[in-house]
Amino acid sequence: MAVPDLAVHRPGPLPGCVYLVGAGAGDPELFTLRGARLVAGADVIVYDNLVAPAILDLAPESAERIYVGKKAADHSLPQDEINRLLLKLARENKRVVRLKGGDPFIFGRGGEEMELLVDAGVHVEVIPGVTAAAGVSAYAGIPLTHREHAQSVVFATGFLKDGRIDLDWPMLARPHQTVVIYMGISRLADICAQLVAHGLPPSTPAGVIERGTTHAQRVVVGNLATLAQRALDEGVRPPSLTVIGTVVGLYPKLAWFEPQDQPKASPLPHAGCAVVHGKGEA
Repeated sequence: MAVPDLAVHRPGPLPGCVYLVGAGAGDPELFTLRGARLVAGADVIVYDNLVAPAILDLAPESAERIYVGKKAADHSLPQDEINRLLLKLARENKRVVRLKGGDPFIFGRGGEEMELLVDAGVHVEVIPGVTAAAGVSAYAGIPLTHREHAQSVVFATGFLKDGRIDLDWPMLARPHQTVVIYMGISRLADICAQLVAHGLPPSTPAGVIERGTTHAQRVVVGNLATLAQRALDEGVRPPSLTVIGTVVGLYPKLAWFEPQDQPKASPLPHAGCAVVHGKGEA
């Protein structure tokens, strides 16, 4: 893919600098022009598990590609070592693109990586990406906000640094809001039970989107009382996004994306997560 030559744009990657680039939610056509320009000029690409192959193909043949992806209980490189690797490559005066699924600053550990680099005197630039909550829910036809359903959005993670799931449940169970929980599919039953225990009705609509924005996208719907079992019965696996709230009632009415229309060669991965939506009303 040729990168458009815009009338006004910043230069490509500079030696000795690190660029934290969000690869988006899975569909490579959601990748930003700035990200494409940086990948096309990189000396080395340090990339995650959930980056579409078509985005990696934008890099020059001469670029070194280093995989540092993470899956559940399977980290190819611990985070501390990734941080040190980025610093080492920058000190070698290379043009370094750190390619991350979704957005670097939304549960992408971009802040941890940037903090170490800045402390070491390395110039860092952040290029936002379409985070999974926005991209996947949009491709499923489930709006994150709607005047008759949810007037605010909260993002949270279902997997903390020490493996616990210890969230502010009273806050997440407030009405009239959308709560997005990343990396929570393995804890879906606990998440649903906690939301019910803290005030959301068991009948609150809920849905799970697996591999959203790709040709393998699947949507499974239910409510807080039934979703965990339905997801289990359907064999839903990460990367997945879970949506809980009355906005789910707009599916399939607003569903527009037909996964089977995409060519089978299109890439599968997207930033995995789980989304939980609070109850809302007009």
